[in-house]
Amino acid sequence: MAVTTLKEIPTIADLYESGDLTQAAQDDLRPNATPTHNSKISLIRTDITKLAVDAIVNAANESLLGGGGVDGAIHRAAGPELVDECEELDGCDTGDAKITGAYELPCKKVIHAVGPVYHTRKRQGTHTKLLQGCYTRSLDLMVENGCRSIAFSALSTGVYGYPSEEAAEGALGAVKGWLDADEKRSGKVDRIVFCSFLEKDEKAYEKLVPRFFPQSTEKGGEDGLESDVQDEANTQTPILPNAPTDDPADHGLPDAKKRKL
Repeated sequence: MAVTTLKEIPTIADLYESGDLTQAAQDDLRPNATPTHNSKISLIRTDITKLAVDAIVNAANESLLGGGGVDGAIHRAAGPELVDECEELDGCDTGDAKITGAYELPCKKVIHAVGPVYHTRKRQGTHTKLLQGCYTRSLDLMVENGCRSIAFSALSTGVYGYPSEEAAEGALGAVKGWLDADEKRSGKVDRIVFCSFLEKDEKAYEKLVPRFFPQSTEKGGEDGLESDVQDEANTQTPILPNAPTDDPADHGLPDAKKRKL
């Protein structure tokens, strides 16, 4: 099995430098946009079961016993012992997450986050809160269990029908808010990876990441100050395809990463 290590996964600071990520226009920047965390955030399109990070986040259902898409792929790769442990957890509520061992996976832990079914929860007005709860609770579990790196699958964007761009907006807002809220806690995190399997999710993150984590204007230094960022303005935004509902395995994504620095 070809495994991707953390060192092989580019940060968004790397992607800006290589030209694979384009700075957002100033009018598109979120009010709290800053490059402070650019060395902690990564984007990659690959099979999440091949990532040798401390923890990966599974797009689970409330039973935690496996299903289709990424959920099924993670359970198959981990082996039957993962189901055995999940059976002891008594399920999980939507918007929450629980952690298990990783067994035959190259990561150390699996965090099972239950995202919302988009159209049902949108009618109730709870879709954003529940989705963001998956991300913040997963990050809490990561730190509580001594993990320093985590990779998120694109939660709820498969059969649960969450539009990719809207899901990326919620995910990035939740992660940035969590990092900004507690400097001591964020210091315990080395890397947060947004791992897309499908092109629609990858394009959504490429469009929205620069709005939350802009390119630093400091040359040859660390991530710059928030005031420096406001001078940058240049945007090229992709058009997203419709959300698919089939199993990721059917797409035949190669094991190799799309980008390798």
